[in-house]
Amino acid sequence: MAMSKGIGTLRDLQLALQLKIEELRQRDALIDELELELDAKDDLIRQLQIKLDRHRNVAQNATASSSETENTATAGEPQRTKRQAISAEPTQLDPSQLTDVTLASYRKSKASTELIQRALMDNDYMKHLEHGQILTITDCMYPTGLEKGCCVIQEGDVGSTVYVLEEGLVDVTKQGNKVCTIGPGKVFGELAILYNCTRTASVTALTDIKLWAIDRQCFQTIMMRTGLIKLSQYTDFLRSVPSFQTLPEDVLSKLADALEETLYRDGEYIIRQGASGDTFFIISEGQVRVFQQVWSSDEQVTVKTLSKGDWFGEQALKGEDVRTASITAVGDVTCLVIDRESFKQLIGGLDGGSDAQLHANDVNATRQAEADLVSSISLSDLRIVSTLGLGGFSRVELVQLRSDPSRSFALKVLKKQHIVNTSQQGHILSERSIMMEVHSPFIIRLYRTFRDSKYLFMLLEACLGGELWSLLRDRGSFDDGTTRFYTACVIEALAYLHSKGIIYRDLKPENIILDHRGYAKLADFGFAKKVGLGKKTWTFCGTPEYVAPEIILNKGHDSSADCWSMGILVFELLSGSPPFSGSDPMKTYNSILRGIDMIEFPKKITKSATNLIKRLCRDNPSERLGNQKNGVKDVQKHKWFEGFNWDGLRHGSIEPPFTPSVDGPLDSSNFDYFPQDKGEPPPDEESGWDVDF
Repeated sequence: MAMSKGIGTLRDLQLALQLKIEELRQRDALIDELELELDAKDDLIRQLQIKLDRHRNVAQNATASSSETENTATAGEPQRTKRQAISAEPTQLDPSQLTDVTLASYRKSKASTELIQRALMDNDYMKHLEHGQILTITDCMYPTGLEKGCCVIQEGDVGSTVYVLEEGLVDVTKQGNKVCTIGPGKVFGELAILYNCTRTASVTALTDIKLWAIDRQCFQTIMMRTGLIKLSQYTDFLRSVPSFQTLPEDVLSKLADALEETLYRDGEYIIRQGASGDTFFIISEGQVRVFQQVWSSDEQVTVKTLSKGDWFGEQALKGEDVRTASITAVGDVTCLVIDRESFKQLIGGLDGGSDAQLHANDVNATRQAEADLVSSISLSDLRIVSTLGLGGFSRVELVQLRSDPSRSFALKVLKKQHIVNTSQQGHILSERSIMMEVHSPFIIRLYRTFRDSKYLFMLLEACLGGELWSLLRDRGSFDDGTTRFYTACVIEALAYLHSKGIIYRDLKPENIILDHRGYAKLADFGFAKKVGLGKKTWTFCGTPEYVAPEIILNKGHDSSADCWSMGILVFELLSGSPPFSGSDPMKTYNSILRGIDMIEFPKKITKSATNLIKRLCRDNPSERLGNQKNGVKDVQKHKWFEGFNWDGLRHGSIEPPFTPSVDGPLDSSNFDYFPQDKGEPPPDEESGWDVDF
């Protein structure tokens, strides 16, 4: 009887469990149904927003130049207008002399020092800096004070100083509306130390206040010096290891980036005898004791003591390593550490670039024919047909050859005064130099340049399929296949550039143009720079939503910053908006510094696409896909690209996802309407139209 009662109870439990499972299944099904409904409503909102944006764009283009347009995307919304790239003024600091620069320090009480350090560590941006940088910034901050009612920061003014409030209260207002009140121990004005920018809010003293301040030049000197000293020190350490002495400079530089600083306390075991390990160590500070256990007794025999610059665990990088001795810290010790997997990913040098340089003889013959044609062209031979686009620094016109109306070009017109006012001379000359050098079917061609007393002119290949940005705006987002095609075109372009030691630095849909076939090409090389293999540069460049964390943190950047931007591009093409955005640039940068893992991916982005994006957007540049030993091949072999016809893309034989309607060489219908420039440059005979700049 008791047994039958037990069986009954078990059946009851099983039935109750089945009912609960069925209830949960139904709930999951309902959640899935509601999520699909929500996705559909999101798509409807996006489509309506796109239609509204299109009408606004036409109205804005007819009444305002791009320099008057606010370009920051609002969080959670599709982009409304084209985003303006940002570039700091070229750094005046000579990297080779940075270690000799003497920084001014200011005496502070212990309480003031602690208050500044706490304020910096509590700030969303500053907390990402290294401890040593925080200490140096604290040391270099100078005191200042203002009376009640005085303005610390005026909205719209150009700023270059960041402040820590020590005593008193300040009010923050935006366009006359109060935002908040700030008390002691807070940082404000930090955007100004990244690059030259106008203040986005006003800050006024509510009481008499005491402040600590540091300007952009001093801050950037600290950041650059820290990065350069560390890179130099790490590469010197690596070069002293016999196994690494034959490695090229660019590989050593990548290894140096991959080293992680680890602190060990006095007496702590770093390695234990008999354990298997996969980690290699270089001592950067302190000493360690190496000792072996004599198995016949409990006796420990000290073999030697290692100090700064010495290394151990080298065999672990070559294969499974059973540790033959124990190593402990003598006092506090800092080691630079790399594991076997990271080492294997990086050793092997840079990829030789894309196969896009096939058929060199045919390409050279075509180039020579083009060179012969354009060498005889003067600007007076060209007639403006329509405007293709407006940029922050330029205007692009569709022009035709008067002697051969079937030939059209794009003519980029830049105002000299604007270039000088914004200190962009270096970027413009770099753009010309790089574009004259590069020849890839995935990069817009620059044929030649001209200048007169007021303007610079660049004669470019006319790609009349329209901008990828406009297509994305009109469609809202792309499916996997469409995104894959455009991303593949970008990968080919970047692989070609990176193989020549060139970084692009302004990847976004606005800078991708479609030709008449529908193939995508990179345009606008205003921020591109030839840095060489394994070298870094420090100027803040790019569009806020697309800049890599190392650019924001002023750590120095290289071609891996383009790998990061590629991940952002894939996300934006698939979803319609970039993963990181904020109501002002600083909020966007802080979001980027929090990392890609803090972003919730929309359901429409598949698992393999998510994996690709996250691997391209790793915080540490040395861990990014495309920046490891196989270079771009690692991206091309990713499962998201499985089955993609790379050879067909390079030969132009695969069908693009969208074929634009182009009715001849003068058809600009795939571009938004822009009114003719009333100040269209007339020929300036005195200075000569045809002088190359």
